[in-house]
Amino acid sequence: MSNIIVTGGAGFIGSALVRALLADGAGRVTVIDNLLSGKEANLAEVRSRVDLHTVDIRDYAAIAPLLKGAPAVFHLAAIPSVPRSISEPVPSHEVNIDGTFNVFRAAAEGGVGRVIYAASSSAYGDTEVLPKTESMAPNPKSPYALQKLVGEYYGSVYASCFGLETIALRFFNVFGPRQDPSSPYSGVLSIFMTCLLERRPPTLFGDGEQSRDFTYVEDVAQLCIKASKAPSAVVSGKTYNAGNGGRFTLNETWRTLCGIEGVDIAPQYGPPRAGDVRHSQADTSAAIRDLGHAPRFTFQEGLRRTLEWYRHSVSA
Repeated sequence: MSNIIVTGGAGFIGSALVRALLADGAGRVTVIDNLLSGKEANLAEVRSRVDLHTVDIRDYAAIAPLLKGAPAVFHLAAIPSVPRSISEPVPSHEVNIDGTFNVFRAAAEGGVGRVIYAASSSAYGDTEVLPKTESMAPNPKSPYALQKLVGEYYGSVYASCFGLETIALRFFNVFGPRQDPSSPYSGVLSIFMTCLLERRPPTLFGDGEQSRDFTYVEDVAQLCIKASKAPSAVVSGKTYNAGNGGRFTLNETWRTLCGIEGVDIAPQYGPPRAGDVRHSQADTSAAIRDLGHAPRFTFQEGLRRTLEWYRHSVSA
């Protein structure tokens, strides 16, 4: 492929995808990122093979020429935070809905081959049935969950009405190197890592028994690439779970990290956060069947790799 586009490609997941695409044979990758949460440093080791455009997906006139004729667009740009979508609903809506519409519109009008859209497992809400299957009725509990679900629907509509090949992948609690722990909206594992290395207790919201399907970022990147190559007759317009298929509580996760590090630090507890779901776990059978999903990393191995990256990078 040439002229592959990754929106949000300077972010935590996006930069992992860029590196995976280059390793998969892409000569160059075009990244669209306003660097609000992404960092050019995330692309440092592959920067010479990346065309970075510091533009915002809310600016249709700026992104449309960049997408024109691309064989594949991986749309990861977002404000990816449930708490932030509650505290700052307007920019969250503008980026996650208006910006996503711009990407689909520009892709359809520009003759893009396929759009792979980063959806979210938060769309399921708090349904009691586990694991979550794509056939379940969505039940979003936060503005962010609703916004990402709207993006799925736009993808499906653009496939059926405008002939644009689209696939939505519902990401489940992605973690790994380069996840920023400094933001108040950071993912829980990035906060756990810094707390562990600084030998201080993390604050768990609620009782810590909420569970998540934590998925290592390199497995997610590989699934994105597989989705870009899957037969269109099978996958276009559909949504797939992009999880690992397991489930771990926050208490269990913290204990595992303490065991890896050889320390014993009791966590602190705070009030539950608005919009958080209690349990999340992916049924990955459809992604395995249609996309060839085959996660390589166990949860424990992903934790070890991530902790080592934080040890050598964040504290440096």
